[in-house]
Amino acid sequence: MAGSPEAAEEAEQGPEPRAGVAVRRGKRTAPTAADPQPAKLSRAELYKPPTSEELTQLKETEDLFHSSLLRLQIEELLKEVTLKETKKKKIDAFLHEINSLLGAIPETPETELTDQAWLSKDVRVPFLQVPFNVKGRFHFVPPAELKVVGSYLLGTCIRPEINVDIAVTMPREIFQDKDNLNQRYHRKRALYLSHIAQHLSKEKLFGSVKFAYMDSNHLKPILLLRPQGKDEKMVTVRLHACPESGLFKPSRFYPSKNNVRTAWFMEQSAPKEGATEPPTPHYNNSILCDTVMLSHLHFLSNAATDFPGMKDGLALLKVWLNQRQLSKGLGCFSGFLVSMLVAYLLMKRKIVKMMSGYQVLRSTLQFLATTDLSVTGISLAKDADPSLPVLDDFHQAFEVVFVDPSGLVNLCADMTASKYHQVQFEAKRSMEILDDRMVDGFQVLLMTPKPMLRTFDHVFHLKHVSKLQGACKKMQLLNELMDRGGNYVAAALPFVVSLLARGLSQRAQLVAHSLPQIPEWPIDAEPPKHKDVGPLTFGLLFVPEFAASMLEKGPQADHPEALEFRTFWGEKSELRRFQDGSICEAVVWEASTVCQKRLIPEQIIRHLLKLHADIPESSICYTGALLESVIRTGKEAWGTGEEAMVSVVCSYDDLSRKLWNLKELPLTVTAVQGVHPALRYTDVFPPIPVKPIYSFHNRKKHLLLPSEEKPCPAYITPLKIICHMEGSGQWPQDKGAIKRIKAAFHLQLAELLRQQHQLVCRPAVTHTDVYKDGYVFRLQVAYHREPLILKEVVTPEGMLKYQDTEESRQLELETLHLPYLTSSLHGLQQQHPVFGSTSRLAKRWISAQLLSDSISEECVDLLVAFLFLHPAPFTPPSSPQVGFLRFLNLLATFDWKNNPLIVNLNTGLTGWSHKRPWDCLDSAKSWGGGDSYTQLLKLIYKKDSDCTEIKNKFVAARSRLPIMFLATPKDQWSSMWTRERPSAQILQRLVLLASESRRALEEQLMDPLSDQDVKMVFRPPLDFYDVLIHLNPNQIPRHLESVDRPVKSTSRGVVKNSSAMNILFPVVDYDPVQLYLQELRGAFDDLALFFYDKHGGEVIAVLWKPLSFQPQPFKVSSMKGRKVTTLNNELVCVPNVEAILEDFEILGEGLVRSVEAHTEKWTI
Repeated sequence: MAGSPEAAEEAEQGPEPRAGVAVRRGKRTAPTAADPQPAKLSRAELYKPPTSEELTQLKETEDLFHSSLLRLQIEELLKEVTLKETKKKKIDAFLHEINSLLGAIPETPETELTDQAWLSKDVRVPFLQVPFNVKGRFHFVPPAELKVVGSYLLGTCIRPEINVDIAVTMPREIFQDKDNLNQRYHRKRALYLSHIAQHLSKEKLFGSVKFAYMDSNHLKPILLLRPQGKDEKMVTVRLHACPESGLFKPSRFYPSKNNVRTAWFMEQSAPKEGATEPPTPHYNNSILCDTVMLSHLHFLSNAATDFPGMKDGLALLKVWLNQRQLSKGLGCFSGFLVSMLVAYLLMKRKIVKMMSGYQVLRSTLQFLATTDLSVTGISLAKDADPSLPVLDDFHQAFEVVFVDPSGLVNLCADMTASKYHQVQFEAKRSMEILDDRMVDGFQVLLMTPKPMLRTFDHVFHLKHVSKLQGACKKMQLLNELMDRGGNYVAAALPFVVSLLARGLSQRAQLVAHSLPQIPEWPIDAEPPKHKDVGPLTFGLLFVPEFAASMLEKGPQADHPEALEFRTFWGEKSELRRFQDGSICEAVVWEASTVCQKRLIPEQIIRHLLKLHADIPESSICYTGALLESVIRTGKEAWGTGEEAMVSVVCSYDDLSRKLWNLKELPLTVTAVQGVHPALRYTDVFPPIPVKPIYSFHNRKKHLLLPSEEKPCPAYITPLKIICHMEGSGQWPQDKGAIKRIKAAFHLQLAELLRQQHQLVCRPAVTHTDVYKDGYVFRLQVAYHREPLILKEVVTPEGMLKYQDTEESRQLELETLHLPYLTSSLHGLQQQHPVFGSTSRLAKRWISAQLLSDSISEECVDLLVAFLFLHPAPFTPPSSPQVGFLRFLNLLATFDWKNNPLIVNLNTGLTGWSHKRPWDCLDSAKSWGGGDSYTQLLKLIYKKDSDCTEIKNKFVAARSRLPIMFLATPKDQWSSMWTRERPSAQILQRLVLLASESRRALEEQLMDPLSDQDVKMVFRPPLDFYDVLIHLNPNQIPRHLESVDRPVKSTSRGVVKNSSAMNILFPVVDYDPVQLYLQELRGAFDDLALFFYDKHGGEVIAVLWKPLSFQPQPFKVSSMKGRKVTTLNNELVCVPNVEAILEDFEILGEGLVRSVEAHTEKWTI
């Protein structure tokens, strides 16, 4: 076996010991004479100048890597994925044994190709023999030659999947003339492998002997051999049967030649007269690939000689492709293909042998990003042989063209243009990431997986690929079917994808498809059919500006293109007159709400596939917006609340203007700032305009109160607004007096709004509630110096000093930080229209897990903002569902213990300068010196960016900082939104829940044949808790917001109305469950934790604190909720659980339906 003995010889020498590896030692013993003594170095030796190699490394680190950390990370990754020498020895021994076994397989007598009775019943031919009848004779003769080919011999294979490819050369005598026709060669190849499989399956050496299709191509079965026992997963040896060189004339397999006769394929007795045979380029290519395996090995071997960077670069590129799911399946961008591409760049001098692995990675990505092989193909053939086909011939036959050194084989024959465009898109994105100093390029590019569900905005599945048979018929793809050996999936897929790409050309920047993959199968099983690839998945990456457009405008009616437009869109196309007077063909899609507009691509896809490919709607499973049902605001037609949010913001803007223009106020209003989540588009269920039904309430003077006989009235949320008054010398300097002045302002605001704008108001000491357009706004007056006055502390010596107090901190949060955050996120919503809906889904999920009281809304908003501001390696989400999946992934995978999460709102933080200092000097000098020149130099040479400074300070002060640390431009050091919550235990629980929810959800969404009940991740596991308090649904004001909506809804004493003026003020901010929770926490906080879903949950879950169940010494002062018992003749206190459970019911009388105790966890 060529190749293998040399590898074994290398392995025998063993790995060289690495310099600098620490050796573990026991206790230090006294040195003996034989022990090595510390070397005494002279001063000249201690301060030796760096070698040229070290200088090169330093220069490269400075020029190419953002930091030396990136270099170290890459080196560590390469160590991790490279095959170890000990494993190589084992693999070489396994290969030697295979070599001797293959030579000993006996010959068989010659039979007709269709007579396969000589084959054992325990082996099935790994080939779909349709049609079955074919001319030709076959007999088995042992291999003429065995050679290891591929990445193992080149040293470029990477873990965890080690594949060793062996080319088994079939002797010339088993072939006859015209074996190139009608799949004769392919069937002989399959029978050859079958006979090998039959004999090897009896050997105890192998743990498994199976068949598979090479890159899921039905024409190319291979035999997989794995060792016995614990080494079974160590390696997979793949046997490829190939012909001897010179067996076939290359000219028979040019892309324009036919080798599959129509009459044979259609099982007709004789060909039609005068019919020309269509070319079969894919069929021809599949045979040619087998003839050039060894020449490809020699070509890559020459390229890799004296080029250590190639090995490292290929390892990095393979990891990059694997993370993007591009390296497996029919038409994949395989490791072999990327190796040939690197060899091409070396040939074209775009890569030189001095380059490191990282430089090879960058150069290859740069080439992919800037070269479209579907338009301008490339060739490795050096000599321009005039008889060989030219690139244009290949372009006519294939979608993507990359010709091998022989000038005959297209290495990208099975790849669709769509898949190459996806590779190109990923390469462009990766280059942007590598050049972005704010991003950890290593983590993002090489360590972050990019499954379709998290990469694309919308995903849909073709459930029944067998429907593509009908598509081939409708699209008249008989020639393609013959070329692909009857594989209707491979034949129809390029046409289906280009159809969708044309229909979505304005809306989607990328239409991608999953790679058809067929799993390996036992040798005694029938080979998988074409339909066994399972559902095909398609991904859409939207252009946010146009994705939801309702209009598809076509050419003018009298233009020749109008007919083509009508043919493409079918009955949907109609003539319309536009405002500019033109009459054009157009398609208008029906959608009334924002969430329906997001699903216009679904309407387009269903329509086009039905019209042009005969694929029924029942075969399409569109999973783009399945999750949005949990944030629907009621009936289907109401949508997911975006319109309600816009209505709230419009009403708020109008109120702001009225406040600005109020007359007769002693001081003018300087700023009006909203702080409620609805005003930044992130309120889970935005308020809807309502008017109270008086008969449902008790009336007391001018007030409405909840009635005891009726269900709890609907929850009306007050929309909080901060109203800043101008500074003046008239403001007092005493905090008590300021509060009284603010109370007077609240009274005055209510009076003036009533007089000047006829608004119904209800003033209070701390705020004024205003009823406007069916909403209740809560105005809170703020004075800019009040936080400073609250910080004043008088020391015992009578000195006045300023320090943060709880009160001043809370006021600053409400009047300064929250308004800034709300306006920043409001701006983010204008840039990314699905930010609000994504945040609402995230909050709904957290609330459904009963954790909404354990993490602040602002914290969740910032986590979601991070996904839009720092989306790498993805693009910013353009659908709420993909945003939510990334949110779960962020929670589950971010290293909260060792890293701060930096959210760069309004790009207020700096990263490293994109230019190196010396690149900037020329532009600095052109400023002409002076102060500006000095300032620029300071900027250039500023060592630490804001982000670096935050990270350094975070590491230094980690133990004192919150467990979840969020840094923003206005809050770099304190993480104010997570200062008090979540606790370490809650964060740990959140991470676990997010990880499980993401896994379950992605399984559901990727399995179109399941029931796809996505709400399952919004139903929390309750067996984790010690006590469950079941509530009366009539007293839950937000019951309609629950994940599983009640079938019958109770009247809540309000009607939808936005025009009511003179009304009695409705009951505001009244939620009995929240009041009950406050009482429970106040009374039993030292004994238990309470969890609740504030959006209509019917259960309060209770978790006992473990420490509270430990017996404590008897003290009269600590008897609350406890009883006295004796332990070791001493009086001790233990929790009186029976009495506590009884208290739960008494405190919640009328609200609590029952209390369920899981007593198996503890004893009463």
